[in-house]
Amino acid sequence: MDLSFHEADEQFRIDVRAYFENEYPKDIVEKLKRGEKPSKADIQRSEQSLTSKGWLAVNWPKKFGGTGWSVTQKYIFDEELERVGALGVSPMGLLYVAPVLYTFGTKAQQERWLPGILNSTVFWAQGYSEPDSGSDLASLQCSAVREGDEYVVNGTKIWTTDGQYGDWIFCLLRTDNSGRKQEGISFICIDMNTPGITVRPIITLDGNHTLNQIEFEGVRVPAENLIGEEGKGWTYSKYLLGHERTSYAHIAAKREKLEGVKQAAATVQVDGATLWDDVAFRAKVGAIETELDALEFTLLRAIASLTEGDAPGDAASALKILATENHQHIDELFIEVLGVYGAPFDLDMSNAALATNSLQVPPYAFPMMRQYFGNRAQSIYGGTNEIQKNVIAKAVLGLS
Repeated sequence: MDLSFHEADEQFRIDVRAYFENEYPKDIVEKLKRGEKPSKADIQRSEQSLTSKGWLAVNWPKKFGGTGWSVTQKYIFDEELERVGALGVSPMGLLYVAPVLYTFGTKAQQERWLPGILNSTVFWAQGYSEPDSGSDLASLQCSAVREGDEYVVNGTKIWTTDGQYGDWIFCLLRTDNSGRKQEGISFICIDMNTPGITVRPIITLDGNHTLNQIEFEGVRVPAENLIGEEGKGWTYSKYLLGHERTSYAHIAAKREKLEGVKQAAATVQVDGATLWDDVAFRAKVGAIETELDALEFTLLRAIASLTEGDAPGDAASALKILATENHQHIDELFIEVLGVYGAPFDLDMSNAALATNSLQVPPYAFPMMRQYFGNRAQSIYGGTNEIQKNVIAKAVLGLS
């Protein structure tokens, strides 16, 4: 296996690195390093900076505004974005609904919705999970009943990431209760300003408002907002999930965080020596680094299959498991480094107190504790790791 990059790819890396170091908004990078949640305006500025370079929709076909990059160039771009600590793109529009739109949508739907996503002027939310339908998504009951040229939507969606920012939401909705439960689901886009929609915030353990519960009560949606065929939503959602689960790897970001673990361990004193001098601790780092290498090779194999024109398919489940578990292992290692400095994490601490460091803790402590609490959910959202193992057993290994 030849893992070296071609000369043209290395020049491409130089160009991308120069952009992130010299043109990308530095204040956004600094905000993220402090562990602060980016605002909607931050997300828009970040994405519009990428749009100005023609670099936002890296995975889209060129005819819809994509870059036309090779999969190797996309990989290099992701590495450089994460190396500098830039803000990743908001996935709901760019990575999730857009591929469904340009693959299954009509020309009118593509012309209506893709430009707003590409210009970062229209934000999207994802309406999948429900209070009683999480891992068993096919059991969802939020309904869309056809009345003439409209659907009337009633029910609840939950764990809706950044739903408070959404201008539109793409939903899986039950349009038929007869037959197999997967066959009665449709993929419908809804304007979030439509009467009857209520967004209720969910504040998570890390103190962030990222998740929401969205309630639909008699919401009238034009039938033209149906994507593809009625009852085919389950098929479209599986296509979308393949894109979602291959977006979890973030190899470069994990390597940067692991490097932060090493640097922090070299400053922490334990019984007259640094934590990095502890052979047992270094062995833990080595094991997790090896785990990360395995994740990268798995991703590279997936990239190779894409080069040949194949979709990641069910093998994306393996990437999802490896990526989330490795990320959590790195976080846990960082918490071991923090020791007592992890204790001051307090949801009510003001940014002013952090800025003045009146708490006398290392600058990385608060952001790391916030990430630790937030990232505990990674092995749950996007399909729990347990469910992914079932997918692998049935679809990849051929087990019943």
